[in-house]
Amino acid sequence: MRPVPFSGRKITAAVPDLYAGSHFPAWFMLIRTMTVTELNSTEDRMLTQEQKQLVKDTVPVLKENGVALTDYFYKRMLRNNPDLQEVFNMGHQRSGAQAKALAGAVLAYAENIDEPGVLAPVIELICHKHVSLNIKAPDYSIVGENLLHSISEVLSVPMDNPLIGAWGAAYQELADIFIGAEKRLYDERRTTPGSWLGWRDFNVSKKVKESEEISSFYLTPADGQALPDYRPGQYVTLRVFVTELGLKQPRQYSLSGKPGAGYLRISVKREDPRAEGQDPGYVSSTLHNAVSEGDTVELSAPAGNFFLLNPEVDNVLISAGVGLTPMMSMTHHLLAEIADPNTSLKADHAPQIQDRKQIFFLHAARSSDVHALRQELAALSKQNSNLHIFIAYEQAKETEVLGEDYHVQGRLDLSAVPAEYLPPDADFYLCGPVPFMHEQYRSLLALGIAKERIHSEAFGTGGVGI
Repeated sequence: MRPVPFSGRKITAAVPDLYAGSHFPAWFMLIRTMTVTELNSTEDRMLTQEQKQLVKDTVPVLKENGVALTDYFYKRMLRNNPDLQEVFNMGHQRSGAQAKALAGAVLAYAENIDEPGVLAPVIELICHKHVSLNIKAPDYSIVGENLLHSISEVLSVPMDNPLIGAWGAAYQELADIFIGAEKRLYDERRTTPGSWLGWRDFNVSKKVKESEEISSFYLTPADGQALPDYRPGQYVTLRVFVTELGLKQPRQYSLSGKPGAGYLRISVKREDPRAEGQDPGYVSSTLHNAVSEGDTVELSAPAGNFFLLNPEVDNVLISAGVGLTPMMSMTHHLLAEIADPNTSLKADHAPQIQDRKQIFFLHAARSSDVHALRQELAALSKQNSNLHIFIAYEQAKETEVLGEDYHVQGRLDLSAVPAEYLPPDADFYLCGPVPFMHEQYRSLLALGIAKERIHSEAFGTGGVGI
């Protein structure tokens, strides 16, 4: 298959300044600023204009055959480097989700090769994911070699063709940016008290069934040493041996507890097949069915660029299903917060109730049977007058009281939420299935909420793209 001539269409996009403000940690602002600068820099770039054009010429082919290419790439790389099976999500390999996500990323890079700075927010997200998986600079050589050979083999282009050289230069340029940004994150871990590099053993000190689908795991360091402060909303990567695969598998899980508690809590949904042909989750099934209190799992240090930004404004947390987990961490932190997200509440500095900012927690679930942590959230609401809850159940029980146990039957519709729960000067956070987030994002814009105030995270491969 030969590259199809490029149609001449140029895709541009604005990068909103979502990260302005004094509440971001220095490492985050440094990585964000340097990534945009590096991506947009034209000085000493490896790519020539001819190479850029060759990359752009492949856009039509990538649109038509991108998934086939990336699926071939993953199979080739994992066959040649079987140890990487413990790095990549084999569940997403099985479903094809990872190949689809990579195809979209490769296409986006090709389409924006002239102005790659528009991809900076996505690169930040990926850098955090890579660091959480302990991906290092040498791994990029393995990926690059297999990617170029895959392009050659799938598109029937000789390795000495200028097209392969162009994609080689494009890949190396992007890899160097990733390696530099990830080095800064690794350096941050080295200097953060309680943090660590690589994998660290944690004991399951407690396992609690929170709903019919979700269980919480309370994880304490096996070495008995301190834990780092983390940003509420961040995740950890957990690695556990999966008997079915005969190898270890990593997964990212949002931290659902209060930062500074002396343990790390994750609340994991058991991914059961609901549709014919859908397989259960490898790691979630292992955690629910095979991991018990007293067992040991491996964790990498907290990571992620979705976290609470500013406790000095009202905050609206909108979630569905297991998407409530980072919102619970944010809620715990906000209720114990004065001004600085890194500062725990001290009793002698407790703010007056009337001065505390409002928290609006909007959650959607199929029913109370699958609504995890609801008793915990209800107790927090009773104890704190500035925490306001709005629950939507698709199927409410006859014994449940409207206005107490839930607030609307059906899907969460923001137009039915009291206006005071959606203050326009608040920060808004979205987490849940991608269709849910798309719907809520559009609704917030229709209600006049500025897009700069809307922050989101989707679970799974590929991000949310809103």
